[in-house]
Amino acid sequence: MDLLPLIERLLGLRSTADRPDDLRRALDLVLDVVGPGFTVERFESGGKPSALVYVGERRPHFRVIFNAHLDVVPGTDDQFRPRRDGDRLIARGAQDMKLSALVLASVFRDLAPRLPYPIGLQLVTDEEVGGRDGTLHQLEQGVTASFVVIGEHSALRVVAESKGLITVRLHAVGRAAHSAYQWLGDNAVLKVMRAVDRVLTAYPVAAVEEWRTTVNVARISSGNQALNQVPADATAWLDVRFPPEDTDFTGRTREEVAAHFTALCPPGVTAEVDHVEPPHRAAAAGPDLLALQRAARAQGYSGELLRKHGAADSRFYFQRGIDAVIFGVGGDGQHGPDEYADLTTVEPYRRALISFLEGIA
Repeated sequence: MDLLPLIERLLGLRSTADRPDDLRRALDLVLDVVGPGFTVERFESGGKPSALVYVGERRPHFRVIFNAHLDVVPGTDDQFRPRRDGDRLIARGAQDMKLSALVLASVFRDLAPRLPYPIGLQLVTDEEVGGRDGTLHQLEQGVTASFVVIGEHSALRVVAESKGLITVRLHAVGRAAHSAYQWLGDNAVLKVMRAVDRVLTAYPVAAVEEWRTTVNVARISSGNQALNQVPADATAWLDVRFPPEDTDFTGRTREEVAAHFTALCPPGVTAEVDHVEPPHRAAAAGPDLLALQRAARAQGYSGELLRKHGAADSRFYFQRGIDAVIFGVGGDGQHGPDEYADLTTVEPYRRALISFLEGIA
């Protein structure tokens, strides 16, 4: 609980992707919590800063990495003014995942100098916009580990599997005309809307939690600026999440996925795929994962295995054959107007992390 004044300062920072100064302030605040006596490697890619902290002058192969992201999704002004409601700490980023980040940093600070193996603290500021300029960039610079604990929210359960992520754009081309003479034009917006309907017929919007592929229509836009003109172009942005069992996507190339979506669309609409990120899995019987479960159970929590619908930076480790799990504090409402962290889980979370690190020694 001594972290509360610091977490309130951190939650007050509007560390969104479009505010680079606040991203740096958030990173520096957590590095200040760690304090002196450690090597701090700083990285930057795509304007997003990140850091890797460890003991010693040369970067080792880490036995364990604690990974935390300090960026958040946009919110209203009042969401960046943290408030307490009993055991709830309510603010943008409270659950996802600034509170867990500070706990990870404090445990690293206290234990890293005396552990008989190297541990790293990885702090990134771009997870909410893909993670490629933070975790992935560091891995591309040679960072390696045997096991990774990512402090995303889990209420002291262990997320060993998460869905893959695909970003798709549906492009429609039409023919411009005066809107009073529609028969002379070909409305691209209507074309892309029909394409979206077909995609959602194949992948209906989920009304309840289901472990299947889902498609979110994030945006539809057109270059047309005139109300009295038939639009000649339109684009729909899709966010696709898929489990390992979906063979339409697992193991497929961008070109194959684009062909799959284009086949779902009417004539005149084509799909372009920006990214195909694979699902993530960690070995459920791995000794480090089992040790983390035991540490959670020792604090009175189930430590049960979970599957996560959202993608996380764990996928970048999975691509390199490194087991990574999500393990964080409790709470609810991530990305919503009333996001909160459950303060009753903070001390058990801290003790579980310490028990895990000491146990695998």
